[in-house]
Amino acid sequence: MRGGCVFIGGEAMFGSNTPQIETKRLILRKLKMADAEDLFQVLSDREVNRFLPWFPHKSIAETKAFLESDVFSDYRKPIAYRYGLEWKQTGAVIGYLSLLGIDPEKRCGDIGYGLARSFWGRGIMTEAVGALLARLKADGFRFVTATHDVNNPASGRVMQKCGMKYVSSYPEFWMPKEIDTVFCLYRADLNG
Repeated sequence: MRGGCVFIGGEAMFGSNTPQIETKRLILRKLKMADAEDLFQVLSDREVNRFLPWFPHKSIAETKAFLESDVFSDYRKPIAYRYGLEWKQTGAVIGYLSLLGIDPEKRCGDIGYGLARSFWGRGIMTEAVGALLARLKADGFRFVTATHDVNNPASGRVMQKCGMKYVSSYPEFWMPKEIDTVFCLYRADLNG
């Protein structure tokens, strides 16, 4: 294994499955069922989920089902990046960070994240996304994208602080919330 690429029969394969990453304040790691209560606090908060493509969770059972069907199923794939953000001071999961829509041929994916409201405005998501971008570069990704609702500029600032560049804006009728919105698309080139 060199720089995140596994060599099989002389041919490089890229990526890995949610390798642990440590930053100054966080441990980015695989989620466990024991994290369901912490994650529920994030996924059930109406304000945290205001600009996300799902409705706030109504019960811990819903969060457990989400972990089982969406997150843990990704942990069985050869390549996935589905992180819980563990706050080092307490060991609690205070958010999540994922790379979704991974395209192995183009070596790209789309970043998504959420953070407990009590941790907003402290540079925590910028720290986490920056660490993930460094890992993705080491693992052979060429570029990643991320989008934010035009009404959520704080999310765009995270992207900008991590060196992502604005590409374009586009309107979309957003399901399942059935609202018209405008998304701002950002991109980070990792192979240069």
